[in-house]
Amino acid sequence: MAASAPDPYGGAPVAGLLLAAGGGRRLGGRPKALLDHRGRPLVEHAAAALRRGGCGPLHVVLGAAADAVRARAGLPGCVLVDNPGWAEGMGSSLRAGLESLSGSGARAVVVLLVDQPGIGADAVARVVAAYGSRSSLAAAAYDGRRGHPVLFGSDHWPAVIASAVGDRGARAYLREHEEEIALVDCSDIAAPDDIDTPADLRLLD
Repeated sequence: MAASAPDPYGGAPVAGLLLAAGGGRRLGGRPKALLDHRGRPLVEHAAAALRRGGCGPLHVVLGAAADAVRARAGLPGCVLVDNPGWAEGMGSSLRAGLESLSGSGARAVVVLLVDQPGIGADAVARVVAAYGSRSSLAAAAYDGRRGHPVLFGSDHWPAVIASAVGDRGARAYLREHEEEIALVDCSDIAAPDDIDTPADLRLLD
């Protein structure tokens, strides 16, 4: 297991932020965090990817079925953040997660989505390694297209919080700062497909 990645700008760790609040509307109301993956809730696998990739502390944003996630998922050492406005979209969860990291001592955060089981610890570690050595803004890329995970230095957090609305998350902010982003090719170690519809459940096999 990789140790938490040191911050070259001050010795603080790179935090992990897992967005796991969605209600799975297009999955018939099945919260994505609780989808079964290799015998355990999907949220456990995503949190483990962040931890094994070198992130810590870990904050997990919950929304739909938050009580059930707490009861069923093993998330030791994670800070569980409730987002009562989860139905507004990913933007509200990103805001809640970044706000919860205020005062944590982290100088950067890697953001991962719960519904991308093909993204594991290797991709997280590769994005973390870009921090400081290349940029305070980095993202995995797949065949030249930006994807997740995404790393934000703490200097970006206030503006990301201000711009994160609806289902766009940080999309608008990243588009405005495209030239600053260090793209980290992860095509050889991860797959960015997400689970949105029942047909996508094959990704859990």
